[in-house]
Amino acid sequence: MHLEKLGDNLSVCQVKDLADVNDFLFLAKTDSELSVVCETEKVPENTINRDDDWTAFRVAGNLEFSLVGILADIARCLADAGVSIFAVSTYNTDYILVKKDTWERAEAALLNAGYEITEVLQ
Repeated sequence: MHLEKLGDNLSVCQVKDLADVNDFLFLAKTDSELSVVCETEKVPENTINRDDDWTAFRVAGNLEFSLVGILADIARCLADAGVSIFAVSTYNTDYILVKKDTWERAEAALLNAGYEITEVLQ
């Protein structure tokens, strides 16, 4: 399976509302909160809580809904390496965020498990 490394310096934020959210990689809204994943330098002003120093993998290509276990396999591989994740999914694919200080360990574990990783230029 092919993974793409997205840019460094990502933040996971809980925001008050969408008024200041202009640029993001991922937005989630539930009945109780709004969360945004964005570049750290673009964290919205109305952020309530934030956690910085993330980087992300994206599963390359579009994933069919009938596929089973892709995210679970990646999560298991990283858990076995002692790497905590923050996972999000869109209609087409999955994104796995890891803290920047665990990136090398995460990459080594995934490569050892047979994943191919390329860097996406942004």
